Amino acid sequence: MFQNRFQIRLIPTLAMLLGLVMFIYLGLWQSGKGDRLALELAQRAQRSQLGPTVMTGQLVDAQAAQDAAFNVMGTYEAQHQIFLDNRQENDQPGVHVITPLKIEGSETRVLINRGWIGWTQGRSVLPVVATPDGRVKITGIANVPSTKKFFLMPEHAEAQATLWSRVDLQRFEKLVGHPLQPVVLQQTGGDAPDTLVRRWMPPEDRVGMHRGYAFQWFGMAAALLLFYLFASFRKSETS
Repeated sequence: MFQNRFQIRLIPTLAMLLGLVMFIYLGLWQSGKGDRLALELAQRAQRSQLGPTVMTGQLVDAQAAQDAAFNVMGTYEAQHQIFLDNRQENDQPGVHVITPLKIEGSETRVLINRGWIGWTQGRSVLPVVATPDGRVKITGIANVPSTKKFFLMPEHAEAQATLWSRVDLQRFEKLVGHPLQPVVLQQTGGDAPDTLVRRWMPPEDRVGMHRGYAFQWFGMAAALLLFYLFASFRKSETS
């Protein structure tokens, strides 16, 4: 007569425990990332619903200001204007126009992303963009530029000094020689009309992706445990 008996073997048990700990750790890690991102998105949504506050020459806290609306008054400094390369709108090539604004009553500057303009005359000829003179009032949404660098896409020197691949606040602060707000205002309104296109993408919601990964890791932990239990039963003959 045969009966099933549970047999514990050292090496398979240690391997199972190691895998179980790893899968649970990865599941908790992804779940935590999803929860933190959900909280961050909720805070951003709450800030975006508030009315604009006045930006002065005092430097703001970048993370606290993310996605908040601001009003700022000052004068543009067209001599330091740059263009952000490889920006598309409706599948058309173009650039974003970044112009520093000297904040009224201070020496602090803030970068204004004034919007998109098409680039149709070839890469040797930059678009011509008129910059308002005198005092202007700008309304915009604060955005903290990413500092991530992709190792598969090494940075190269720009073909033109005013054509940048990304916003580098430290580099720009050295360029203007004055304090710079740690955010870029994506312009949504103002008293100086122009023909630039302003269609800003909302923050990417990846909460579901992280929670899906967490579910997969927890599922792999459960499958590993079930496989170990099933494999540990052996038939043995009884008298």
